[in-house]
Formats: sequence, structure tokens, C-alpha cells
Amino acid sequence: MANHHNSARCIIILVICIHAMSLYVMGVNEVDILIKFKGSIGNNAALHDWNTSSTPCISNATRWVGVLCYKRRVWGLQLENMGLTGPVDLSMLMDLESLRTVSLQNNDLDGPMPEIKKLRGLKSVFLSGNKFSGSIPADAFDGMGWLKKVYLSRNQFSGPIPTSLSRLSRLLVLRLEMNQFEGKIPDFPQPELRGVNVSHNELDGRIPLGLSKMDPSSFIGNKDLCGEPLETPCKPAKKPLSALLIFLIVIAVAVVLAVIGAIFFLCRRGGGSQNASHPSVEISPSRRNKGGYGEDQMQHGSSITRLGSKKARKETDFGRLTFVKEGRERFELQDLLRASAEVLGCGNFGSSYKATLLSGPSVVVKRFREMNGVGREEFEEHMRRLGRLAHPNLLPLLSFYYRKEEKLLVTDFIDGGSLVQLLHGNPTPERPTLDWPARLKIIKGIARGLNYLYDALLTLTLPHGHLKSSNVLLSESLEPLLTDYGLEPVMSKGPATQLMVAYKSPEHAQFEQVTRKSDVWSLGILILEILTGKFPSENLQPVKGSVELAIWINSVGREEWTNEVFDKEMEWNKSNEGEMLKLLEIGMACCEKEVEKRWDLREAVERIQELRERGQEDNSTSSEGDEYYSTSRGMSQGEISF
Repeated sequence: MANHHNSARCIIILVICIHAMSLYVMGVNEVDILIKFKGSIGNNAALHDWNTSSTPCISNATRWVGVLCYKRRVWGLQLENMGLTGPVDLSMLMDLESLRTVSLQNNDLDGPMPEIKKLRGLKSVFLSGNKFSGSIPADAFDGMGWLKKVYLSRNQFSGPIPTSLSRLSRLLVLRLEMNQFEGKIPDFPQPELRGVNVSHNELDGRIPLGLSKMDPSSFIGNKDLCGEPLETPCKPAKKPLSALLIFLIVIAVAVVLAVIGAIFFLCRRGGGSQNASHPSVEISPSRRNKGGYGEDQMQHGSSITRLGSKKARKETDFGRLTFVKEGRERFELQDLLRASAEVLGCGNFGSSYKATLLSGPSVVVKRFREMNGVGREEFEEHMRRLGRLAHPNLLPLLSFYYRKEEKLLVTDFIDGGSLVQLLHGNPTPERPTLDWPARLKIIKGIARGLNYLYDALLTLTLPHGHLKSSNVLLSESLEPLLTDYGLEPVMSKGPATQLMVAYKSPEHAQFEQVTRKSDVWSLGILILEILTGKFPSENLQPVKGSVELAIWINSVGREEWTNEVFDKEMEWNKSNEGEMLKLLEIGMACCEKEVEKRWDLREAVERIQELRERGQEDNSTSSEGDEYYSTSRGMSQGEISF
């Protein structure tokens, strides 16, 4: 009996030893793989604790920065915002059998698309915000049956969208925006697909039926896309003409020419024509302005209008430019038509052109497509109301042109371009890096301009309604100028709810209503964009609406905000951190999902204007920002919900 118990005890000990040995071998193997992977990446100082003196995982906890663990195995790599450089070889990780997610977002990695299809167990891959380039092979994602999330945005990929993406049966989210993909969009038949963004590429053709229910903003910035959900209809395919039809056309043309010749002959005999014809005149884009202006950039525009026909000339007689600013040099619509024009942008509302007048300064002419919410009398009254507004942080309206089919608004041209260009454009000598004082100055100016609109347009639910970084222009001294404000009353209701930023707020998504605090939500999102340097829609969580940026910040943890949240291109020192954290808290309070808890504009503006470029003393550290609202508002982190 004793021998039996001894044997059982030995077997148990042996099993435990074997299990421990296997765990040790697995740990050593993962160490070797990750150390080798670390060595293949440039500027890897952030991975300082990746060394052979320890294993990466203890149960579900991790010992190594950027490593995610589950059941003692490496489950994911989250190597974001670490300044990593050079090409990356993900195939080195193929022996990590438990690896399910890889995120290398917001580094300086370059080279071709990594070979991710060798990691067949991956469920998500995040490569956005790097410098990967070149064409992606069509079969780059073949065999990845578990893959659900693919983030490749803000790189330099070119060529067609790889068709293997359309064969990922579990695909949920696909982000390809801000690249140079070209050609047609593949058909995506996945029934669970809930988010696709291909905006700001070089795609063309009809949007596939499976994507027709996506948000229109997911397709803007492409040169020739058409079909739903965009409002650009696709031209019907031309059928080849039959031989008989061609023959009949030739006969018809010959008959018409003969008749015209006979009429001309008779007219010559009768004394000739009494009237000379006038060629039609139009403002045409002479070239594309890559700097961008006002509304969403990245698209070619079209001519402003053809006014050379007899019908158009008649309409011009009673459709002259109406000036709303006193003391400004006047010009006629025909002066605009004779001016050289340059495409500045083509956004949700319409096309923008820079028109250089023969005598006088350059102006911007904006042609609106969706402005038929009211009749002529109400439209003119509202434009005159906007024309009476005057504030250093508003771009003033100079004049307007009304016609039933289209409306033109004329403003001054601002050389500095837009805030979206300065925040997200490629660095150039002309594009200075925005440091903390510059960003604070811009935010203060935006807040002052918005506050003025709220006081001057008391009867409007949305005094601005379309506040975003592409609708903030900058003077040479970086003084912000708000554009596209106060237009909601003259917009057609349907397009307004689809296109205007305020209608993307949580209250409209939940209850289909907007309030005067919807502009405050837009201000909060803009503050977070300026501080983080991230597009509002470019985040780890594929949550509907730009509130996802606030969710991401909240998920980071307050103690890590200074290191993880602030834009790495924003220069600051220790004495600035307290003020920066205060502003981040203000942005979060403005983004509160529940309208009742969200700050009103006056309180937000007061808090913003109290901020300084640096703390009052050198010891104004992050703790000051952390305690700011607990003392002034009694608000804890848990009370800011999203």
C-alpha cells in the first residue's frame, strides 16, 4: 500500500515538473523571439526592459513594456508612440502561437507592408500613423480567417486596395484613409462589417452596394468616387452604337448641315446677321491648391457656374452680388467671372475657389450645393445678419449671390491656410511645428470667436454648427478665424443632419436632437485634436462618432496623460504641464456624453482664458492639473462618462 502511494506521489511530482519545464521552455522561446524582433527595429530604446534576465509574462500580468499577456503567454504587442524606426519584419513573430493583436501605431516605421499573413492567428493589426509605402500585394491577407480589425490609415500606401481584404470572413473594421490607394473599391460582402473608411485616397468608380450604408465622410477626398452614400451620381455606362445607328446619325448630321448652309446663304443675301454672339464665360480652376482652405480639402473642385448663356445673363441682371460689409471695395459678379481662379477645396458643403481680381485683393468664392432651406427673402435677411457680425476671430462675410439652383458666399482670402493642414500636414519649412504657446493661443482665439457667436446669435440653436479644424483658418501670426458659422438656418434639413459636425454629437446620435451645447461638444473634440495631434476619427476604439477620441484619452489613465496623450510634435517643458493638463480636462468636460453634465460654453471659455503659457511657478506640475477640477468643480474622473 505504501509503495502504491509512493508511486502516485512520484507520478504527480513528475507531471508537475514536466508542466513547469514546458512553461519554462515556452517562456524562453518567447524571450528569444521578442529579443530578436527588438533587435530588428531601429530606435528601440523604449523597449529597455526586454532582456534575457526575465520572461515577458507572469500569469496574465506582463513584465515587459508593450507586451500583453494571457495565461502566461504573449497575447499581444502594443508598441505605440515609441519613436520606432525602419522597416519591420512581423514574420519573426510567427512562432508566438498565442499572439492575437499587434499595434505599431504612431511610430516612424517605413518600408513595404509587413508580411502579416504569416501570423495566421491575428485578430487585429494596427499600423496607422507610420511611413509604410508602396503597393500592397493582392493576397496580403489570404488565410487570415480570424482577422477582425485592420488599421492601415495615415501611411503612404499606393496601388489598388488588396482584394484579399474582401475575403476576410470575420472583418469588422477597416481603416485605409489618408493614403494614396487608387482604382476601384472591392466589394465587401461581410455581413458583420460595421466600419470602413477609405477617405482621402485616389479611388474612383462606383461605391460597392455593400458599403452604401456607411457614413459619407468615409469616402470624401477621392477624385472620382460616385454612388451612395455620396450625393454624386454615377454616369450611366455608355452602350456601343450599332452600325445602323451610326449610319442614321451620319445621314441626320448631313441633313442638318445642309439646312444650316441654306439658311446661312439666305441670310447673307438678306444683309447678314444683326447680332454677334458672346462666348460663355466661367471661372475655371487653373490648378489645384494643395494647401487646403476652409471645408474638407483633398478634392478637385468644379467651375463656379456658367453665366454666358442668354438665360444665365438674364438671371444675372437680378442676381447681382449683394455686399454686406460697409467700407469694402465693391466688384461685380462679372469681375469674378473674368478673374483667374484656383481650386482650394471641395468639401461636404461645396467647392471653394480663390479668385484673383484684376483690380483688388484675392477673395474666396464658396459655392454651396445644399443651401435651399429657405426662400430668397429669408436667405438674404440671414446673410445680412451674418454680415453684421464683427470679431477678430471670425472670417467676415463680404458678399453673397443668390440663385435658386446655387448660392455663392464671398470672403477674404487668408494666406495662412487651415488648422487641419498645420496639425496633420507633412512637415515643411513653411509649416512650423505648433508648440504649446501656439496651440494655447489658437484655442483661446477659437473660444473667443465661438463665445461672440453665442452672444450675437442668441436665437440660433447652433450659432456655429460646423466647428472643426478644417473650418479654422490661421493668419500669419497664427490668429484663428472661424469659417462656415451660422449656416444651419439656411441649410436643407436632410443634408444638414448628414454633413454638419454638431449633428454628429452624442445627443443627436441618441435622441436625434441638437442643443446649444452641441457646439460645446465640437469645441471639446477640437481641443482634444489640438492637444493630441490625432484626427478625431483615428483611434483604437471603432466607436461611432468622434467621441471615441475622448474615450481613448479616458482609457489611458490620468497618470499617463503627459507621456501618452499629448502630441509628440508639441514642444513643452515641465513648467507647462500643469496648464496643459488643465486644458485637457476642459476638453474632456466639453465632450461629456450627457448634455446635462457637459459644461456650458461660458464656463468653458472662462476656464480656457485663465490658462497661461506656463505655470505660475516652476513647480506647476501634472499634479496641479490633476487636482484642478476636483477643487474647482468637485468632479472626479468617474463622473466624466462616455
